[in-house]
Amino acid sequence: MDLGPLTGRVAGAPISWGVSEAPDWGHELPAPVVLAQMAEVGLAATELGPTGYLGATPDAVRAALESHDLSLIGGFLPVTLHLDADVDLAAAEAAIRTLAAAGSEVVVLAADAGPSGYDSKVELDDDQWRHLLRNLARVRALVADLGLRTTLHPHVGTAIESAETVRRLLHDSDVPLCLDTGHLAIGGTDPVDLARSAPERVGHVHLKDVRADVATSVEKGAVSWVDGVRGGLFAPLGDGDLDIAGVVLALEETGYHGWYVLEQDTALPGIPAAGQGPILDVRRSIDFLRDTVVPALAAGRRA
Repeated sequence: MDLGPLTGRVAGAPISWGVSEAPDWGHELPAPVVLAQMAEVGLAATELGPTGYLGATPDAVRAALESHDLSLIGGFLPVTLHLDADVDLAAAEAAIRTLAAAGSEVVVLAADAGPSGYDSKVELDDDQWRHLLRNLARVRALVADLGLRTTLHPHVGTAIESAETVRRLLHDSDVPLCLDTGHLAIGGTDPVDLARSAPERVGHVHLKDVRADVATSVEKGAVSWVDGVRGGLFAPLGDGDLDIAGVVLALEETGYHGWYVLEQDTALPGIPAAGQGPILDVRRSIDFLRDTVVPALAAGRRA
C-alpha cells in the first residue's frame, strides 16, 4: 500500500470492524477474520481492542498478529482518575503490563467517567481535577517503567471531553494527547486548530470522519452514543464533515512522525456477507488517504 510519506504509518483498530468492549454493541467478528482483512487492505499494525479479543495471553496476541504480518502499536485503556487522590490502579497496571508484554508502543488512556458509560457528562470540581492530575501522573509512571508511552485520549462521555477540559489539560499537564479527530470535534475542539496550535503535544492519532447532523443529536442527548454510532455517526474518511486532510497536513508540516490509526467506531447488526461490511469502509478511508491526502501533502511540500 503506497501512501507516500504515510506508508507504514497507517494502522487499524478492531472497533472499525465492530469489535468493542461496550456491552450489547453488536455482532463481533472473529479475530482471525478481522486480522486477515487488516492485512488484505495493507495495514501495517493494529491497536489491541477489548481485553482478550486477540488472545488470552501476550504470547497468543503476538502469535495472532505475526500470522498476518501485523504489529501491535497500542491499546485503549479507560481508567477513572478523578474520584479520589489515590484511586486503585491494580486493574490498569495489569492491562499496561499485558500491552507491554505483547509488544505495544503506546497506552491510549481515557479519563473514564465511571459506570454511567459514554452517555454521561462529567464536570469536575477543583478537588476532582487535582485528583485526576495526580492519578494521571501515577499511571504515566507505571507506563514509563514498562517502556511504553502514555497518551491521553479526549473522549465523549469522559472527564476530558469538552474544549474547555482539553485546554485545561494542556495547561495543567504535559501529557501527550491522542488526537482523535472525531471525539475532539464532537466535544467542541477543532482538530485542525489543535494540530496547528499544539503540535508538540500530539503523541498518537486516531482518524475518524464525523457526520455533523448525527453528532449534534448525540451531543444534545437526543440519541445515545451507541445509537449514534449505529446511525452513522462515523463515516469513512472523506465522506463526513471534518477536514481530515487539513489535520494530516498540519501534523506532517509540524513534524509529526507517528501513527495514524483508522478508528471508525462501527456497530454491526449481524454477520456481513463475504467481502462486505466494515472492510469496504476501511478501503474507502485508505483510498481517501491515497487519492486526496497524499497529493495534498506533495503539493504542500512543493509550495
